[in-house]
Amino acid sequence: MGIRVTPLAFDSMGVRSQATRVETPDAAITLDPAVALGPRRYNLPPHPREYAREEELRRAVEESARTSQVLVVSHYHYDHHDPHTPQMARGKTLLLKHPQDHINQSQRGRSRDYLKKIGEGPKKIEYADHRTFQFGKTRIEFSPPVFHGTSDHLGYVVEAAISHGGEKALFASDVQGPPHPDQAKFILEQKPDILLVDGPMTYMLGYRYPPEALRQSEEHLLRILRETEVETLVADHHFLRDPRHTEYLPRARAAARERGARFLTAAELAGRPLEPLESQRRELYKKEPAPKREYTRFKDI
Repeated sequence: MGIRVTPLAFDSMGVRSQATRVETPDAAITLDPAVALGPRRYNLPPHPREYAREEELRRAVEESARTSQVLVVSHYHYDHHDPHTPQMARGKTLLLKHPQDHINQSQRGRSRDYLKKIGEGPKKIEYADHRTFQFGKTRIEFSPPVFHGTSDHLGYVVEAAISHGGEKALFASDVQGPPHPDQAKFILEQKPDILLVDGPMTYMLGYRYPPEALRQSEEHLLRILRETEVETLVADHHFLRDPRHTEYLPRARAAARERGARFLTAAELAGRPLEPLESQRRELYKKEPAPKREYTRFKDI
């Protein structure tokens, strides 16, 4: 076995998450072990089907964490780290986005709370920004901090490249595209075989996500497809909150087809049906009327 990548919980699977399991002959690694729901969409709280899916996929994430030696947290939003389940960190090596450097005020407070709650449970805690870690023949290399989205307004994230035996998977969390050259630079340098990237935030296009960011994101994805040997490109998370996501990135999709690469959602990579429940929330309430229950697990994500 070389590298095996398993999406655990993603927006295309019905929740807000990018939780992913990567297995090599040396280690099992769970990245961003958390699951959340969008508190409001179309002025509606989550549908009961979303609550059920959140519970199902959280169990899968917790089981992956239990059987992993390494946990990675790319940043401190609640759909990427979970302070309510500190037991997941017990006995693990934690590779964390630095809690004080290149971080906004909100995430700084959340990181402090997370570190307090996990206490002395982890085997080891390392701050990952722009560092490399070795587990047997498995190498985990992290990017410098890059923007969460189009600017530093929401803070920074770190990207992670996991390699073993000539294979490489790269996890680019919450870059929303990637629209910024620094976000794409690490991917271009690492030249992964498998890329899991947070796609453009088109459901807020023209509101919180400018059209120029979408254009730049597609240009960067085109460069990645042309200048690397990526075989599987997964674009998900923010991207799958848009019910019209298949209408975007036509040139990148065509470039992938032309060179025989797969352009997928995480659900498709996992062999699951495509079920972006948040984007379907309005229709769910129409088809399956249910009492409206406000989301209280996290105040905001």
